[in-house]
Amino acid sequence: MKIQQSAEDYLEAMLMLEEEHGYIRSIDIARHLGVTKPSVSYAVKRLKESGYINMEANGPITLAPPGRKIATRIYERHKALTAFLEILGVDADQAEEDACKIEHVISHDTYVAICKFVNANSDVNIVNYEDE
Repeated sequence: MKIQQSAEDYLEAMLMLEEEHGYIRSIDIARHLGVTKPSVSYAVKRLKESGYINMEANGPITLAPPGRKIATRIYERHKALTAFLEILGVDADQAEEDACKIEHVISHDTYVAICKFVNANSDVNIVNYEDE
């Protein structure tokens, strides 16, 4: 299932907000991603049409199973890549920023190798990285 990087970013942000607050609101997505509310409205509409999210008029946003699957995959990649970069000595903030960029373009084989390295060299335990 291939979707655009921006859609992956929105879905990942939604999952992060859901974990942090217990709900997902458009205004929170805009703040989290540093985009405008009209941009979020457009993205939410497209994600809903594609079956990745559910949302009633002016209601909270929820991740549909396909959207949750993508969001979880991207967020797990983000966490693994952040841990990897921090092991290498990259500053935590820079590691977060770089992981956001890398998570979308890295090959599966390289990602698996990084997960194995992180698992062997830190107290972070990355699971389910081989079945994407």
